[in-house]
Amino acid sequence: MTIAVCPGSFDPVTNGHIDVITRCCRLFDEVHVVVAVNAMKKPLFSETERVDIIKHALADSGMTNYVVAWTDGLITDYCRKVDSPVIVKGLRQNGDYEAELGMALVNRHLADVETMFLPANPVLEHISSSVVKDVARHGGDITGMVPDYVVPLLEKALR
Repeated sequence: MTIAVCPGSFDPVTNGHIDVITRCCRLFDEVHVVVAVNAMKKPLFSETERVDIIKHALADSGMTNYVVAWTDGLITDYCRKVDSPVIVKGLRQNGDYEAELGMALVNRHLADVETMFLPANPVLEHISSSVVKDVARHGGDITGMVPDYVVPLLEKALR
């Protein structure tokens, strides 16, 4: 059984994230969607809230071969714990590749874990959690950028 780890901050999870996760579920036996806690960032949602939001967003995906968890440690340590040889990252644009490549090389050095890059769906590649929060913060319509379940949660969190 091949287990893949799909990490991210997911603050909040976007439709782009959901697309990458569901595509991973078609490629691997089991996918661990891991909320990575970054002490340098101040998230809008707690790690447990993000886990719950992701679970709710994936509930209607038709996929069942996923686990949603969080970690405040190294993703490579999480990979070792669940015996995963691969990390999957979605790439939106050229800048994503440059940023993710260095991390992929470090992860291979730390734990002999490979990183697989999935290109974003072109319809969703402009969407990021940061953009979504900025649009919502200024009263813009985020419908279609995030799962419907996220819209009221984000509006409430930004009040």
